[in-house]
Parts: sequence; structure tokens; C-alpha cells
Amino acid sequence: QVQLVESGGGLVQAGGSLRLSCAASGRTFSRYAMGWFRQAPGKEREFVAAISWNAGSTSYADSVKGRFTISRDNAKNTVYLQMNSLKPEDTAVYYCSAGPGVGSSWSDAYAYWGQGTQVTVSS
Repeated sequence: QVQLVESGGGLVQAGGSLRLSCAASGRTFSRYAMGWFRQAPGKEREFVAAISWNAGSTSYADSVKGRFTISRDNAKNTVYLQMNSLKPEDTAVYYCSAGPGVGSSWSDAYAYWGQGTQVTVSS
């Protein structure tokens, strides 16, 4: 069982940066691939980024490639999402997720989810 708690969301102006953190409970964190997803009002949840259990593999949605960076610290049971050059269309609730495998863009691949953190980008 893994419990996930996101933090670091907030209000930022377009062009600014935020770093989201996701703290995981349990000693098996390092066995899981981790993903970040987001959901904007009136839209379906969408993939943002994923990282394999040993950080050897990362993947990104085209919409965030080159602006966002996913990383993890297995010693701290934490995964991060550094978000730079933020745009108003990045406004959403951001969710952290954990699951087996090497990291997937498919939400059903993840067994555990956090409650989400709100990111609002003003123009």
C-alpha cells in the first residue's frame, strides 16, 4: 500500500515556475514507477510526465516537453515535477500516481493516487 500527498501548487503568473512534490508513505516507494497527471475544469484527466523506479527512464506529454522536468529521490520517498515557463493552459489540479512498470502515459497503469494540488497560472 502506498499513500501519496502532493504539495507545492499555487498561483503563479504566466512565464513563472513552480515545483510540485509528492511524498509517498511505505518502504516500497522505490519499486514503483511514478506519474504526474492533471485535470482542468471540464476536461478529462491527462498525462503530464512519468519516471521509472530507478529514474532511468522519463516521458512527457508533448504539451509540457522542454518546460517540465520529473525527478525522484528514493531516499526521501519523493517525486518532483519542476514546471517552468508556465502557461495559462497549464492551470489544473495536478495528481501524483504510483504503479508498476517503467512509467506509462495510461492512467489505468497506476494503482495509487494522491488527492491533487491546484496550479493556477494567470495571464
